[in-house]
Formats: sequence, C-alpha cells, structure tokens
Amino acid sequence: MGHFLPITLDEVKRLGWEQVDVVLVTGDAYVDHPSFGTAVIGRTLEAAGYRVAVIPQPNWRDDLRDFRKFGRPRLFFGVTSGAMDSMVNHYTAARRLRHDDAYTPGGQFGFRPDRATYVYTRILKQLYPDVPVIIAGIEASMRRLAHYDYWDDRLFPSILIDTPADLLLYGMGERTTLKIARLLDEGRGIEACYGLPQVAYVTAVASTEERREGIIPNLQYSAETKELHSFEECQRSKRAEAENYQVIERESNKIECATLVQRHGDRLVVVNPPEPPMTTEEIDASFDLPYMRLPHPKYKKRGPIPAFEMIRWSVNTHRGCFGGCSFCTISAHQGKQIASRSEESILNEVNLITQDPEFHGVLTDLGGPSANMWRMKGKNPDLCRKCSRYSCSMPSMCKNLDSDHSAMTSLLKKVASHPKVNHLYVGSGIRCDLFSEGNGGWQYFRQVVVSHTSGRLKVAPEHTSDAVLALMRKPSFSLFKETKRRFDEICHQAGLRYQLIPYFISSHPGCRLQDMAELALEMKRMGYRLEQIQDFTPTPMTLSTEMYYTGIDPTTMKPVYVATTPGDKADQRRLFFFYRPEEQRAIIDSLRRTGNARFIPLLFANAPAKGRRPQSIR
Repeated sequence: MGHFLPITLDEVKRLGWEQVDVVLVTGDAYVDHPSFGTAVIGRTLEAAGYRVAVIPQPNWRDDLRDFRKFGRPRLFFGVTSGAMDSMVNHYTAARRLRHDDAYTPGGQFGFRPDRATYVYTRILKQLYPDVPVIIAGIEASMRRLAHYDYWDDRLFPSILIDTPADLLLYGMGERTTLKIARLLDEGRGIEACYGLPQVAYVTAVASTEERREGIIPNLQYSAETKELHSFEECQRSKRAEAENYQVIERESNKIECATLVQRHGDRLVVVNPPEPPMTTEEIDASFDLPYMRLPHPKYKKRGPIPAFEMIRWSVNTHRGCFGGCSFCTISAHQGKQIASRSEESILNEVNLITQDPEFHGVLTDLGGPSANMWRMKGKNPDLCRKCSRYSCSMPSMCKNLDSDHSAMTSLLKKVASHPKVNHLYVGSGIRCDLFSEGNGGWQYFRQVVVSHTSGRLKVAPEHTSDAVLALMRKPSFSLFKETKRRFDEICHQAGLRYQLIPYFISSHPGCRLQDMAELALEMKRMGYRLEQIQDFTPTPMTLSTEMYYTGIDPTTMKPVYVATTPGDKADQRRLFFFYRPEEQRAIIDSLRRTGNARFIPLLFANAPAKGRRPQSIR
C-alpha cells in the first residue's frame, strides 16, 4: 500500500524518522500527483533514498510554528510559491484581488502570501540561518535575472538579490535537485553546487584587475560566458533592458548555451546553462514514481482542490513547447525541446486511472502544454544543438522538424479503446499551425473533432490582426478561418452540431483600439458572441512583457505601441462584448474619442447620430 510524503510531525514519527533530510515548502496544498511540482521533486528525492517532508501553505502570520515543525533538515529547505507565480495567482490583469485560489482546498483565498517565495525564504533564513535554502518553481525560475514586475510597475532585481536564498534552481528540476542533494550529502558546502547546470547563484563582482583579464570569481561552469547590462543600467535605460532580453531569449532557445551573468551593485548573479533535454527513459521514470494521485487526506473536510479536480482524469504526454508565443512562459520554464513519454508509460497511467473506484469512464485530456507536440523533434539532432530559433513552427515550419501526427492519432485510438474508457477528450490547446497534408495533422484534427470533442473545441488564434499576431508570434488569422472551414466540413459530414470556440487577448503590445474594433467586426461577421476572454497580463521573462515595459520590440529594437492605462485597457476589453446593449454607449464613446467612428455603423446597425444616445440604452 502506498503512502503520502509526511506533512505533519505525527506522520514523521510514525515513519520512525529522527530527522528529515529535505523539507519542501510550497504555497500550494500538497497533492501527490505528477502534475504538481512539489510531489515530483519530493518523490524523486524519496526514490533516491532521502527522507522528505512537505510544509504546504504554512502560516506566515503567526509564531511561524509551521516552519519549525520538522526542525532543521539534514540537507536543505526547498522553497516554491507553487504551480503559479503567487502574484498571478492573487491578482487579475486589472490588478484586482481574486477571491479564490485553485490550488487550495475549497478554492479558498488567503492561504499564501504575495510573493510567496520571497516571504518563505526570509522566514526560513531567520529561523535557520545556516541551513541552505534553495528556491525553485515558476516564481523563482522566471525571476532569476532583473525583470519587470507588473504589480509594482517597476524593474525588480533578480530574486536572488531580494531574498537570502543560497541557490536558485530554474526549470524542471528533477536531475539537478538530485545532484544538489548528493553534493550536500557528501558534506560539501553550497558553493560546490555552483558548478551544476540549471542553477543560479550570487557571487562577488570581479575586481578591476580581474575584469580586465575577463575573470569572474566563483565561476565554475565551463561554458561561454555572456555578461548582460547591469541591473542599474537597465533601471536607467529601457533600451538596455530590451537588449538584455534579446540575449536571454536567444541563449534560452539553444540546447548548448552560454552562462549568463548580471551585475547588481557589488554582487553578480550567475545563471548556468540548463540540463540537456530529458530522455524518454528519464521522463518515464519521473511519471512512473509511486504517486498516490490524490490530495493529502488532511484536506478532506475542507473541500476539493479545483486545480486537482481539473486534471484528475487527464494524462500528460510530454513537457516543453517550441511554439514560441511571445506571452507564454512554458518554453522559458519547461524548455523549447519536447521531452516525450513512451507510449507504454502513458498507457500504464491510463490503466492506473481506470482502476480508481471514483473513475466513471471519462478521460478529460490527453496532451501537454500543446496537445499535438508529443514525439516531435528535430530529424537531425546536430542541427538542433546549434539552433537559436525561438520557434520550430514560426514564422514558418522548420525543415528539420519531424511533425508527423500519425503516432498521436494512433495513441488516441489505443487509449479510447481501453475497456474502461467510455470517452476520451482532448482538452489541451491544439497547434493548428503544425498541420499539413503530408504530416497527418489534418487527419489528427478529424480524429479529435469526431471522437474526442465534447461539443465545443477550443482553439486560440489570439487576435485577428496579422500585425498584432506577428508581435505575438502567432500565425495569421487566415489559419483560423481555414481551421473553421475544415471543422464545419467535418461536422457536416459526421452529422455533428459542434462549435469551434476561439480565444483572444486584448491589450497585447502592438494592439490599438482600431485592431480590437476590427476583431469585434470579424466576430460579428462570423457569428460569434465571445464569452471567455483574456486581457494581457505582463508576467516576468516573456517577450510580451518586455515590450509592455520598454515600449520596444527586443527582436527588432523598434518602438511598439502599448496600451498601459486602465482606461485604454478597459476600452479594448469592452469591444469583446460589442453585442451587449449595456456596453454599447461606452464602446461608441471610445471609438469616437480615438478617431475610429467609422466602426460604429458597422458594429451597430442602428447606430445613433453623433450626440444622440443609442436607442438600446436607457
């Protein structure tokens, strides 16, 4: 019979442990499932023989007893804000406080602080100043260098400068976490970890003489080194910040990349290159660990955890994404290269799920960051090692990419044929720009539409303006039109009354009110009344965020229009709902105010003359 990692002192005592080797502190509730990072790292360490305990959602407001309950770990504390950046978790794009938290039992809000990684790390170092604290997860990963913070509306230094953390582990960290544990287990100091891949740390700035000779103190990783503009330079010059991002992204896109260093006053932040992409055997081993696949039983009386309920009956086929979307952090965190599970591992997980007494025959997803990138990779790996393209599919399909969809179509059929699976749906986003007549993509699409859609298939064209889409690094809207044509054709032939639902983003850098008016007009022509929409939220370490903050496209170093005021953003967002009578007056006012009055009669058939109220508004 399996067991959960201990989260209480009583559980530790029942295991007979006198001391814990590693304590993981997280802003999420503890769910022992391969979709939750704390469980993955905890189980990875456990499989290597280490004693691991978890402190989920500790109370940071009281006497700090939660942080002290396991005492001093033998090796280190590992800290993460959870599966999301805590600020994204807490605030909307309009900087309004959210009222729920999907990673907390009952969806309750208030069980983690703002900037959780910062808060937890400071508390741990206050209580245990000589115990190494290693920060990881999306919040630490995306803040490893100087970055723009939307919620404070200013440039922040590296999180390693603002916290007393000893080491930062970025990206998907199973392999490096084990290497850290082994070095510390050997009695080596934290400095011994400075030579590991996929870590960042702080060291002293070189002396004048050392800088003249190109020496950087404590630089242990043997790779080319690139020095970025300092934090102070970036504070003075937004162009310097944009130039930094150009280097950071280019290096992040490579398999073999440089060590990046950035001065912050008299300290230097060093970011070592990442681990190579995981092999199929390695990712299988991670997913095949003995997870309980449930939240800890301690939460039963507090209600379900929404994030777990959403993925409980789904199967993740791979990690990574080479789509390169400007606003997305997946490739920066999980990597551009695809790490694919074996078919055997996937089918074994399906079998595990179907044995759950609460499973009722419906698998809600078979996919990943993008549904249809499983097993995709370069035909010639040597070319991939030298490549610094941001995407394998944009602005055109890489000739070295093996984009064959036949294995995915076959996998769908095998999973759907399981005797205990009544329905298999594909809930992950589908990249239609990967489809061609020769790679089986449209056949995969037909299979999904006919057999793996619940009635509404969601896709994300993101905008209708090709100029805005180019800044988003998304394909032309003509692709969505072609996708819809094929979708309607498939549904007609199969006798299905399904809907293709598009998702869009407002206020993205480069998007003006005119672009949103044209989007609304296009939706009117196509018969759509959008219900679910998204206003652009700048998050650390994305190209879109750099454009938002600097007003410069780092790719070209040319200026970009950005809607930054709450009023401008609200005007853009409102156009999604042009069909609502209660929004009509405000939309007309904003169109007139910005010189876009020509859209008024096109959007509103009986538009009032200038100065008159719309008849539908009382």
